Amino acid sequence: MDHLLNGFQIALQLDNLLYTFVGVLIGTVIGVLPGVGPSATIALLVPLTFGMDPTSALIMMAGIYYGAMYGGSISSILINTPGEASSVMTAIDGYQMAKKGRAGAALAISAWGSFVAGTLGIVALSIVATPLANFALRFGPPEYFLVMLLAMLAVSAFAGDSAGKALFSIMLGLAVATVGTDLQTGQARFTFGILELQDGIEFVAVVVGLFAFAEVLRGIEDWYKGTSAVFKIEGKLLLTKEEIRQSAVPVLRGSVIGFFMGILPGVGTTVSTFISYAAEKKFARRPEEFGHGAIEGVAGPEAANNAASMGAMVPMLSLGLPGSSTTAVLLGVLVMYGIQPGPTLFSQKPDVVWGVINSMYAGNIMLLLLNIPLIGIFVRLIYTPTGILLPIILALSVIGTYGLNSSMADVYVMFFFGIVGYLLEKIKVPLGPMVLALVLGGMIEQSFRQAMTISNEDPMIFFHSPISIVLAVVCIGLVGLIFTRRLFLRGDFEPV
Repeated sequence: MDHLLNGFQIALQLDNLLYTFVGVLIGTVIGVLPGVGPSATIALLVPLTFGMDPTSALIMMAGIYYGAMYGGSISSILINTPGEASSVMTAIDGYQMAKKGRAGAALAISAWGSFVAGTLGIVALSIVATPLANFALRFGPPEYFLVMLLAMLAVSAFAGDSAGKALFSIMLGLAVATVGTDLQTGQARFTFGILELQDGIEFVAVVVGLFAFAEVLRGIEDWYKGTSAVFKIEGKLLLTKEEIRQSAVPVLRGSVIGFFMGILPGVGTTVSTFISYAAEKKFARRPEEFGHGAIEGVAGPEAANNAASMGAMVPMLSLGLPGSSTTAVLLGVLVMYGIQPGPTLFSQKPDVVWGVINSMYAGNIMLLLLNIPLIGIFVRLIYTPTGILLPIILALSVIGTYGLNSSMADVYVMFFFGIVGYLLEKIKVPLGPMVLALVLGGMIEQSFRQAMTISNEDPMIFFHSPISIVLAVVCIGLVGLIFTRRLFLRGDFEPV
């Protein structure tokens, strides 16, 4: 308790409050811009922190991290351009809400959901950091493989009206994920002799293409047909009482899902948003509204997104294990300042740990106060004429994609997948499962290979522990659900 109170005293110092504000402000801006990302921003700013107090520097870096989680939702909702990979699921229903004149409500629930989930995540981080981190250590390659398989099966079972199309989308994502150099053999796979593809296909380039550039193509089509129309804001700018009621439980459920998924190193925020979206569609009273502007489809993933960013801090601070690419950079910043991460961090440097953790309370409040008043300004963006808005989206897409590696190859990849996304939308193939498979493709392959190596190719290793048995049973149940769901829809037999 003494360390906790001392942490508040450190976090509430005027200079640290200023660093918190600078961090969340930069993070919000970075989240809006596609392709930049918090990890790259933090890495670029590290030289500027030389000579700063380590606690102040880490407070600002952490602010950039969770600030970017909210910023990514702004462009996702307004122009269907995910600023972050973890904002992909927000774009699905958030953009549809904007098209129906409820952009303000989508932005408001994104802000409130982020605030609630972030705050609950910080409380959980303060209370259960070490026990949960120790539990996460019990996950080996078999458990990680089954967790990722479960995520993909859940999305297939609940995404879209056709499980077959969802599975097709997952197969496409896995195929794209295999492009590059095999990590075990060192041989190039499916690169077609193109040197730029030996490091694999850039994930952000694919996501920006599937959503942003595809949206440009759809806008051009609507303009050519004469069907394009300026969105109109209807009803209240913020949330109605019914929307608050509908989103309350999804926010809490997304907070729990996101925090626990964030603890697992390597799983990250993106996977938690997909699982949250699938869960909300499963429990929704009107699942047919998902994909057409369901507020639960915004509330759940946004809460999971922010809670997962807090969960990812658990293994970083308690065990010295990065839970995401951004926490890996933060881990490097700790080491750079001569601070040894791990179980002894809480006892040897309590002022640093609790100063950073408690600064997040202030940072979440700042994000709420910063973004709620700006909703009226944000929604005015959708009034921008098509002839201006589409070139802006295209310019942001090209600049953000080229800035990844300063390579035109990434821009060409973005254009290619923009056409792919446009065509898939025409045949009603959901893009979410493809994105999830692309995120997990490399990790699920490595986990499977490691498990097979450990067990001398004995598949029973996936049933060797209570955790893996539970996960395997759930996966088998989801496979059964996928096929029986199709039978119910076809009417081959009536459910009891």
